[in-house]
Amino acid sequence: MHRKKLDNRIRVLIENGLACNHRSMFVIVGDKGRDHVVVLHHILTKASLRPRPSVLWCYKKELGFTTHRKKRMRMLQKKMRAGKAGLDDEKPFDLFVASTQIRYCYYSETHKILGNTYGMCILQDFEALTPNLLARTIETIEGGGLVVILLRSLTSLRQLYTIAMDVHARYRTEAHSDVVGRFNERFLLSLASCQACCVLDDDLNILPISSHMNSLKAEQFSSNDSAFKELLESLSDSPQLRSLLKLCKTLDQANVVLKLLNIVAENSLRHTVSLTAARGRGKSAALGLATAGAIGSGFSNIFVTSPSPENLKTYFQFVCRGFDALNFKEHMDYEVVQSANPEFNKAIVRINVIRSHRQTVQYIHPTDAAKLGQAELVIIDEAAAIPLVHVKRLLGPYLVFMASTVNGYEGTGRSLSLKLLHQLRQETACITGTRTGAAAGSSKETELTATSGRVLTELVLEESIRYGAGDPVESWLNQLLCLDVSLAPKVDTLFCFHKVSEVFLQRLMSIYVAAHYKNSPNDLQMISDAPAHHLFVLLGPVDVNQKNIPEILCVIQVCLEGDISKASVDDQMSRGKRPSGDLIPWTLAQQFQDSDFPGLSGARIVRIATHPDYQSMGYGSRAVELLQQYYEGAFPALDEVQMDLKPAEVNGQEDGGGSLLEEKIAPRKDLPPLLAKLSERRAERLDWLGVCYGLTPELQKFWARRNFVPVYIRQTPNELTGEFSCIKIKCLRNEGQSQEWLAAYWKDFQRRFISLLGFQFAVFPINLALGILARQAMLALDNSAGIDRAELTIFFSDYDLKRLEMYSQNLVDHHLITDLLPFLARLFFTRKIKVDLSTLQAGILMALGLQHKTVDDIVKEMNLPSSQILALFNRIVRKCLSYLNQVCESAIESHLGIDQRHKITAQELSRPLEEELNEYASEVQQKAQKDLRSLISESDLAKYRIRADEDETEFLSDKLASSKKSKKRLKKMHGGGGGKKRRR
Repeated sequence: MHRKKLDNRIRVLIENGLACNHRSMFVIVGDKGRDHVVVLHHILTKASLRPRPSVLWCYKKELGFTTHRKKRMRMLQKKMRAGKAGLDDEKPFDLFVASTQIRYCYYSETHKILGNTYGMCILQDFEALTPNLLARTIETIEGGGLVVILLRSLTSLRQLYTIAMDVHARYRTEAHSDVVGRFNERFLLSLASCQACCVLDDDLNILPISSHMNSLKAEQFSSNDSAFKELLESLSDSPQLRSLLKLCKTLDQANVVLKLLNIVAENSLRHTVSLTAARGRGKSAALGLATAGAIGSGFSNIFVTSPSPENLKTYFQFVCRGFDALNFKEHMDYEVVQSANPEFNKAIVRINVIRSHRQTVQYIHPTDAAKLGQAELVIIDEAAAIPLVHVKRLLGPYLVFMASTVNGYEGTGRSLSLKLLHQLRQETACITGTRTGAAAGSSKETELTATSGRVLTELVLEESIRYGAGDPVESWLNQLLCLDVSLAPKVDTLFCFHKVSEVFLQRLMSIYVAAHYKNSPNDLQMISDAPAHHLFVLLGPVDVNQKNIPEILCVIQVCLEGDISKASVDDQMSRGKRPSGDLIPWTLAQQFQDSDFPGLSGARIVRIATHPDYQSMGYGSRAVELLQQYYEGAFPALDEVQMDLKPAEVNGQEDGGGSLLEEKIAPRKDLPPLLAKLSERRAERLDWLGVCYGLTPELQKFWARRNFVPVYIRQTPNELTGEFSCIKIKCLRNEGQSQEWLAAYWKDFQRRFISLLGFQFAVFPINLALGILARQAMLALDNSAGIDRAELTIFFSDYDLKRLEMYSQNLVDHHLITDLLPFLARLFFTRKIKVDLSTLQAGILMALGLQHKTVDDIVKEMNLPSSQILALFNRIVRKCLSYLNQVCESAIESHLGIDQRHKITAQELSRPLEEELNEYASEVQQKAQKDLRSLISESDLAKYRIRADEDETEFLSDKLASSKKSKKRLKKMHGGGGGKKRRR
């Protein structure tokens, strides 16, 4: 073998990593790179004081050499005994394979290595790598270890830009087939920023992209555990507690275990503790030590759950270590029970403690929440991997510890932190928040105390156990994949690795992670390389005089779909196949067996994420509204400039480099602006705008307010969130577009959904199911006629109508008509029975007739007394029966030939009868008063006046005066006679 002096900087880089407990990374370009893996492993072995490092070797399909270690060793020993070969004659690579513990793993099976730790990782077959695989494999390497990426022979590193990656096949669709490898460009440029990365050729020459190696110096590092030692010394009066904390690897972990044990000592059964961290921080070990402390404190019934018992290997291991620290003896004080199920690979499922009294640490399946009746402490490990429905059921009147990964590969799906913890915070009443940092540590703690309800404590582990703090490979990976992010750009510029675009990209992905629970590193590559995906951002006010990056209020990721030829659709459907991509067209084509819909062009809203500080302020609705207007042509591109770049061509002479040893890699300069206004880009001509999301009441209301029409709901829930996927469509108002196809889809979906409400969708809340059916926007397009007598006889006999009439008169119980409710509800929601019901009445009819819920179920869900629900139900039956009776009467009249032209049709009163009578009475009274005033007015009596002369007037006056005098004389005469008689 040709020998060559090795560049000393390679050895210094490996030794510095061992001294600082940091990982190092090597990228070897060339077909002979596999042979130099032996050299790097040899340097690592000699510089390390640990046992010979184990190796993880990942590949696509073909490894390229035999992996039978024992066979190689036997053949080597046989040759040496025969004197045919010595150690010096044997190939170094063969000796390396024969003498090293190597774990060979397909890329498709890398999920099996999670939780394991290796000293060295080799990644070959670069075209098969994805961001998920990078994060999954690199996170398994311990501090001081090596990550080696093998590349095939290249004349220029820029050839990586145009390498056809395996994942690109999933991004290509019939309408969008040109894939640009922007992620590979960003990956290559990021290698120059990683101080622990060295790019080599297959002769182990350092390439110019690793120019930072020129200033590399040997480092001396001494571990500083003074704070940890001080913590242990402060607990000298608690020997048992101190013995448990000695098992911790970091101060951060010790502080978390101490906090958990303090909560256990409080013996509060209304406490929930959330422990979140990136992978490799020691969450499971901390829970195991806390469990051992809880057993020492007298807890009897402890239950632990996880997606699988195999995931609890570390947890039970540290429970046993904690018992040993507390001087518990196995077989005397406790016994370990392993599973007999071969699928669990002899995993521990139970620990029985019999020291002072009977105590148990028992594994249960996440779906067995009913078995927690006597629980005192429940531990949920990897809670984010358990469906939220099951996690909620596991919470109860006992102490709960739950741990989950929120950063790194497993943490990019933040269902736990975004949904469950948010609901726990909301459900606590009168919350007082206090934030405290853990003393002398980096763990963060948030405690929410409620006057009524549970106490929620949030703990965070930050310091890694596998490798030292400040690991440069971890920083590089987090930056490359946007894993560690806190709180429509041009993708060419966004992924060019310029400083400004990197800041904008990190902010954009931070909103994704904080506002959306389902993310993975592969999403980053999809955004960068997939030709059909576009980003639209709603920005805050932009000051042209300042150079600050504008604040992102909302992000929308859009995928263009459809525009598939009829021949392709017929070919795929005839074979029962469904190509990748074009989610909505292929799904609806399969569901409705319609080969015309995939020919329409549309855009699917993949994600819409709003900044956490600006949620529930209408920015998401405004962004969707602007997106719809954009595709409807409301923003014409008057001064259109072609801003899309073609894929970068590889030019070996660019930047003054003609070979690998002379080539200089730098970000491109001829790039378009990072952001473009909607008026600066011509919109694609689309027929529809769609969305596919996990069905929840909140999202259902959001998209219903945007007038999106549901056309498909998956019948099986998502394994992680327990939600049902829903597809909604909205027609775009373009010239010549018709909505008849959407109305037909809606009617067919409505019919299916009504039938499935009694099966898979029976678990839907009443308000959610009613919100899906109550599509006011589609009622205008519904021209279906009501039910006729012939159709009525299919559903109801005369005896059935009689039963309905008896119940409407409160003469029988509602159970007598239970069998008729499905028909009654189906006819109402399909608009065959055209009566008006209130929202509450429609919900009751749907729950009883379609979802087959009992009155008790409705009482619990609606929080109404059963008497009120039954009273409303009786009104529903009366209204429906009245309509059915009209149908029967109309049929009889038509059969008898009775003319119905003059028939007065009964209609519901627009207002109460008493109100109308009072109004008419007041009108009659006003009219009578007016007539009376007209009778007694002077103008009417004047015609009866008598005209007389002056002589007649004087004569009448004298006569009247004489008559008065005669009356007075008569009165005196009568008065005098009566007085004399009384005197007698």
